[in-house]
Amino acid sequence: MFLRRAAAALFALAAFAARAETPAEFYRGKTITVAVGFSAGDGTDTWARLIARRMAPRMPGAPQFAVVNTPGAGSLLLANQLANTQPRDGTVFGAVNRGMPFEPLLGVAPTQFDAMKMNWLGSPDRDTAVCAARKDAAVQSLRDLTTRELIVGSTGSGADTATIPSVLREVLGLKFKMVTGYPGSRDILLAIERGEVQGICVNYDSLAREPVYGGGVARILFQASSTSDERLSRYPVAAELARSDGDRQALALFFKRAEIGRPFVAPPGVPADRLAALRQAFADTLADPDLKADAEQAGLNLRPVSAAATQAILAEVYATPADVVARMKAAFGRAN
Repeated sequence: MFLRRAAAALFALAAFAARAETPAEFYRGKTITVAVGFSAGDGTDTWARLIARRMAPRMPGAPQFAVVNTPGAGSLLLANQLANTQPRDGTVFGAVNRGMPFEPLLGVAPTQFDAMKMNWLGSPDRDTAVCAARKDAAVQSLRDLTTRELIVGSTGSGADTATIPSVLREVLGLKFKMVTGYPGSRDILLAIERGEVQGICVNYDSLAREPVYGGGVARILFQASSTSDERLSRYPVAAELARSDGDRQALALFFKRAEIGRPFVAPPGVPADRLAALRQAFADTLADPDLKADAEQAGLNLRPVSAAATQAILAEVYATPADVVARMKAAFGRAN
């Protein structure tokens, strides 16, 4: 009896000590892994490396940071890993494509996560997606796509490179043909230079900093949005071709993803104090003038989205009326 009581007391003491451990005590001497759901050199990969370098000294306990690339299915592989197989102790977070939080609601891919249970940290930018084509392609305008086919490269489910052409094909009747399986948007842009594919739908910032655009190989056709970005006002928006209120409502839901930006996310179940430390360090990093200078040098545009704003957007999305969701989900299903 005495031994059992002693063992119980020791167990309770150990549990109390674990609960009482501060984030600084926990993180001291550890390494935080930042997983990127795309190949090296992608815009999201560049953001992850810039953020990791500036975020490390802001974390309690001064842990090391390591960035690893886990490309696959447009970052669906990473999202599923974060939800199910990665540690939930605050030593791992990742960067996924902006369509991934919507995938359980709208997609047809085998998602294994609940977007509302994941721990969103925010985003360093809110970029407008565009669709672009080689200058020698038969398609040279948004209107051309209603009668002529454009072959575009795609990474995988949930990524802009896949969902934008798929949804616009189904909702607006645009004549996109997809070649899938590229690891990241940069790989597609290289494929455009080689002439393997004719175009891409991707974040404007990612396109603007690549030679395929700067060198004049490809040009922007239109903004994949409902409203115009002031930087791109000379290009039409896709929603101009909406033929009904149903089209406009479906596209408004779909283009909500633009407000998410490039989301960074931790697994569900991270202890509250460590999650708070991650979110605070992430937010402080995005407010750092040195990060802004780093981003400008890399050709990136710092326009942060907070963790709270990300969660508010997702709460609104997941409260969308069922008929609008069904319309959008049907478009995704037929497109895949």
